[in-house]
Order: sequence, then C-alpha cells, then structure tokens
Amino acid sequence: MLRNLLGLRQISQRTISTASRRQVANRVPEKQKLFQEDNGMPVYLKGGLADGLLYRTTMALTVFGTCYAVYELFVAAMPKKVK
Repeated sequence: MLRNLLGLRQISQRTISTASRRQVANRVPEKQKLFQEDNGMPVYLKGGLADGLLYRTTMALTVFGTCYAVYELFVAAMPKKVK
C-alpha cells in the first residue's frame, strides 16, 4: 500500500513539472497585432478560414434548430383528427 502511494507521488511530481522540455516561440504579439488592427472585420472572424467556417456552421445549426422547434410547437398545438 505504501509503495503504491509513493509510486503515485512520484508520477504526479513528474507530470506536473514546470520545467519545459522544448521552448515554444511566443506568438502572442503577432496575434495581438492581428486582432487589434482596425479593418472593419468582426473579431470572431479575424482568425481566418476556420473561424468563418465555424461561424457559418453555428449560424446554420441555430437557424435549423429554431425552425425545427417552431415546427414542433406548431404540430403540438394542432389537435389530432380522430376518425
């Protein structure tokens, strides 16, 4: 039992290490410049093609879901005809 706890402690210390094995280039200033430039484009589309695709997909699903909900409410509001 104690051996398992010590092993778990060693694993947790290894995985939560603050030491970086490789340096990653800091691209924050580039992104700040991109998102802060005044070009008339909304900020949620400034990320490029992927942002545009995600925006259009979200809008299409929202419109479809709203139309479907209104349709289902209309169907639920109409009484069934009994023969």
